[in-house]
Amino acid sequence: MQISASISNSGSHNEVKVNTTNKTKSLLIPPKSEGNGSSINGGELLFLALATCFCNDIYREASKRKMQIKSVEVFVSGEFGDEGTPGFNIQYETKVDCDATEEEIKDLIFYVDQIAEVHNTLRVGTPVTLKN
Repeated sequence: MQISASISNSGSHNEVKVNTTNKTKSLLIPPKSEGNGSSINGGELLFLALATCFCNDIYREASKRKMQIKSVEVFVSGEFGDEGTPGFNIQYETKVDCDATEEEIKDLIFYVDQIAEVHNTLRVGTPVTLKN
């Protein structure tokens, strides 16, 4: 599965697109009200990526187990220090409402934590390369 993301920003214009396997979607992320750039920072989007990945994977894996999910909540937090330093103390918590036993829900949550792709990408420290 090939995934890409792009941003085009100039003054009061902010165009954000994501693409997965040739399906492009636009996201409404306004520009900064003062200055240049996006009103949402990369750390916020990174944490949203973690939350979204976990949420989507819960539904996917629950379906495989014939579990009916009613709702999923995911809260991701962490810290960033000085400019140029990586984030740290990244943690998340989740609440899954499902017609299943507490043990089955807990097993699903722990399983998804092990296989969530965005989580595992960060956990292994995948290199990011600037192409010229």
